[in-house]
Order: sequence, then structure tokens, then C-alpha cells
Amino acid sequence: MRQEITDGQTIAEVQELFHYIFPFLKIDFFEKDLPDANKTNKPVANTGRLLGEFRPAKNETSSIWLDKFIKVNELERYINATYRLQAQVFRRSRNVWLETTITNNWTLEEQNKQGEMLTVKTNDTKID
Repeated sequence: MRQEITDGQTIAEVQELFHYIFPFLKIDFFEKDLPDANKTNKPVANTGRLLGEFRPAKNETSSIWLDKFIKVNELERYINATYRLQAQVFRRSRNVWLETTITNNWTLEEQNKQGEMLTVKTNDTKID
């Protein structure tokens, strides 16, 4: 499945779409503090804001395509270069969301399958 993300979608809509396509993954967005490089990025507080609000005026309008074959680091890098946002993909492992930093060269499909395996199989295991 290939799905387009556009400037006209809210952060929440992008997150919901991403999680719908990849149910064992989630994506979070953090605002970049451009004036002071020493500040840490903070989560986007108002997820009702449009993605396009974070696009610098000099950047051309374009779409982001979610595709199962794109690598996590490629998706994050593209979002980071296109918007004043830092994207981070997380994979589910049981009831915990783990950053995919060590495995960010895996495709979204590989990450999702790993999350499914770690979540479904471990939840089916019974401890006597």
C-alpha cells in the first residue's frame, strides 16, 4: 500500500494514517527550535495543526509517500529536511513503544512485522 501525506493534513491525521497502515508502529513529531541550537526539541503540542504550517516558506510544496518499502531513516530524513519538524518512528514491543534508532535502516514493513511478532506472540504466551 502506498499513501500520500500532504500539507493539508493535520499532525493527528498523519499519525492516525501512519498507525492504520502500520499498526505496530507509530510516528511522533517534535518541533525544531531553530533560533537556539542548544534547546531540545519538544513534541508538537497541538496535533490539530496542519503539516503545512511547519514548512519553511522557501520550500516547494510536495507530498510525502508512505510506502512499506521505504526505510525508517529515509522517511525521517525526508520529513526533517522538508519541515521544521523532527520525526521519530517507534515500534511496539508488547505494551512499550521503542525508538527504532538501532534498526532505522529497516523498511517500514520490516519494522511493523517485527513489532507484530514481539507483541502478538509474547502476548499469547501464558505463564503458569
